[in-house]
Amino acid sequence: MLSYFLKRVLSLIITLFTATIVIFLMIEVVPGDPAAFMMGLSGSTEAADALRAELGLNMSAWDRYFNWLTGMMSGDFGLSYTYRVPVSELIIDRTLVSVPLTVYALILSTIIAIPVGVISASRRGTAVDTSLMGVAQVGVAIPNFWFAILLVLLFSTTLRWFSAGGFPGWEAGFIECVKALTLPAISLALPQAAILSRVMRSSVLEVMNEDYIRTARAKGLSKRQALMRHGLRNAMIPVLTILGLQFSFLLAGGIIIESIFSLPGLGRLVFQSIAQRDLIVVKSIVTMLVFAVVMITFMVDMAYAVVDPRLREGDKS
Repeated sequence: MLSYFLKRVLSLIITLFTATIVIFLMIEVVPGDPAAFMMGLSGSTEAADALRAELGLNMSAWDRYFNWLTGMMSGDFGLSYTYRVPVSELIIDRTLVSVPLTVYALILSTIIAIPVGVISASRRGTAVDTSLMGVAQVGVAIPNFWFAILLVLLFSTTLRWFSAGGFPGWEAGFIECVKALTLPAISLALPQAAILSRVMRSSVLEVMNEDYIRTARAKGLSKRQALMRHGLRNAMIPVLTILGLQFSFLLAGGIIIESIFSLPGLGRLVFQSIAQRDLIVVKSIVTMLVFAVVMITFMVDMAYAVVDPRLREGDKS
């Protein structure tokens, strides 16, 4: 297990280092001068040059990359060109919205998908199976922003149970914040639940055909007992991969939902920073999102090793 862990840590470090190079180079080729953009049409060339020197944009690409990388390693993400505050403060403020929204959506997705997948697999070929998978197929096909618009029309405009957008801040109370995140979380969760339920169904069906399930059935266990006692744990292995990918997608891909509901999250901040040529913010947030994705993948690998000891044995051999 230690060897397996160390190899995954080494892979994580190499991936993160490579990602910082790729992100920096991609930002470098983005057209537009942040200093000229901030000065506007009325700004003089001398003023733009002075601002460029103040922001460190007149340094060589290598020096800017090295300063940015070493700063991030020490927790200093630099100063935002637009907001003139530390980038770390912006990230922390927006993370307090994006991460709870992502966790909320993932919990809803899991609560919906796993029972649906198990029920559909246990009743394979019946009307229940066909109906559930039909609904799941519709959920896969419909984009989450369409769900968001429908939810706003129904629960905000018509029933007035929830606000149409905005976030009151955690100082307003936990209940109020959860209420503000409910419709966005449902919008994000429904398409992901549709995907996850189909994966869960396929995984359960595959497990139920294994020899150890047949042996358990031969010993007198019912189909349900064999699944719950012996099959469900193994059926969760591919589901863990999808959960990890979904968490990464929900964290990094909520720009449209955050815009629809006017949530001050990371996705919306990235969008605004790109429009304002605040490249230091874009680089730092994208790097943090990559770090989150890599860490989630690492934790999924560790979960694999716990759930399926064959991975550790294969690593030793």
